[in-house]
Amino acid sequence: MEDVYIARAGALSAKRNTDSKIQALCNAAGLENMVSPGDLTAVKVHFGERGNDAFVSALHVAEVVRQVKGVFAKPFLTDTNTLYLGGRRNAIDHVETALTHGFCYTVTDCPVIIADGLKGTNEKLVEVYGKHFEFVKVAADIVSADSIVVVSHFKGHEVAGFGGALKNLGMGCASGEGKREQHTTRPFIKKDDCITCGACINACPEFCISLAEKEIAIDLEHCIGCLMCMNCCPKHAIDIDWKDDGTIFVERMIEYAAGAVANKIGKAFYINFLTNITPHCDCTPWNDIPFVPDIGILASRDPVALDKACYDLVNEAEGVYGSLLPDHHHCGEEKFTRVWPGTQPELQFSYAEEMGLGRSEYRLKEI
Repeated sequence: MEDVYIARAGALSAKRNTDSKIQALCNAAGLENMVSPGDLTAVKVHFGERGNDAFVSALHVAEVVRQVKGVFAKPFLTDTNTLYLGGRRNAIDHVETALTHGFCYTVTDCPVIIADGLKGTNEKLVEVYGKHFEFVKVAADIVSADSIVVVSHFKGHEVAGFGGALKNLGMGCASGEGKREQHTTRPFIKKDDCITCGACINACPEFCISLAEKEIAIDLEHCIGCLMCMNCCPKHAIDIDWKDDGTIFVERMIEYAAGAVANKIGKAFYINFLTNITPHCDCTPWNDIPFVPDIGILASRDPVALDKACYDLVNEAEGVYGSLLPDHHHCGEEKFTRVWPGTQPELQFSYAEEMGLGRSEYRLKEI
């Protein structure tokens, strides 16, 4: 059973501001035991897609950087390129997006390095021996780093149910080809719901969607399964086979998470922000209002225990009226599958345990 430390939301003085909470969490959870002097330390973040402002603020990441520097390591901020269209599909656009969102030297005192290179091809093969992969394709600079500090915004996700530390590792540390291997989902059109507005056509990075004879069609042979079409559809007229595709997506993501830290035993530290708990991933070029209020910041050396604690805390919270959370908003009710029906969020925990990433049993300690 791993300890998970929480600093609750809210502050009545400077002693409880966000920077003070991050410092206290790093001390309590033992950052200095996971990051050594001289380490080239990857601070894995999500710089946020252009148009999204729910990602973890550069101001808060800057305090994490200070804590890493405090143990005389050498941190760099990092993420990997995306499959879909937007401001992070290559390293040039990605760095520009990061700078636009405040991840610059004047704020973070830390360089930005896109871990899978200019076009997402800088990768290393890592052994995992899972159900789906014997080897996974992890961004080379993640593998090369001596230690890693994973800073995650905990929120909903339209396929995984939620995104936290595990998804930040699995999808977030994969090369471009590694992301393709995880995105085995193939969407289909619910014709009775489709209004042929064309939003999905404009969102598809591979130009696989077309309008012919007044019907939307998807070229599944060339589809990469990024599901941006499903994300942007105003009528929810695009769906997937949740029983098969959803399960495989989560399992493959977890196998990639195992690969991301395979050479980081005792050298990985995790911080989750339970703030701006929005329904969508920070990869969308927008964000809806949170579906539960801010809860706090949590830290642990176990990503499974950390994500499970966050998941439980969100379910214990009261829902926000007017959000995507439908109907009941009572404390203690499961939230994620009601925001995203069909998803299997708890599969992340069970399969992560099977892959040796950690344990879902935890002790929650207040600081």
